[in-house]
Amino acid sequence: MKQLAVFVASVGYVGFFPIAPGTAGSLAALALYAFVRWVGVPAFELGIIVAVFAIGVWAASGTETALGRKDPGVVVIDEVLGMLITLALLPLSITGIVLGFLLFRLFDVVKPYPAAQLEHLHGGLGIMADDAVAGLYSYLALRLCVWMMPAWLTA
Repeated sequence: MKQLAVFVASVGYVGFFPIAPGTAGSLAALALYAFVRWVGVPAFELGIIVAVFAIGVWAASGTETALGRKDPGVVVIDEVLGMLITLALLPLSITGIVLGFLLFRLFDVVKPYPAAQLEHLHGGLGIMADDAVAGLYSYLALRLCVWMMPAWLTA
């Protein structure tokens, strides 16, 4: 089970990318996002976000145990969650998706309140919660940008 947790938490070992694994995980999230958008059902999109959160809490906790480290860098399923939240339910163009990606990376690194505090929660919950908040901030910023520049950012 520990190996499965590491596989899931690292998003198929993407988290082992030697340079900027969080950015690599955020890019990997775009494949899941494309699938979710292809399905085209808002309830499915929201269900995937909830499922990624729940599975991520389990996998991140298991990976901490397996590797014997708190919040190991190989865990990137939290970046997948944050990207899915950032782009959720918005009819975005490629430009809008790129802006969402950049906003999420910014908020994930800066970790404005309460994201940094949530990071201290125990186990996988803390790993997932701070990126969920960063995703929410990114979503709100992206939504504002879409409202201001719809012709550039929407499909």
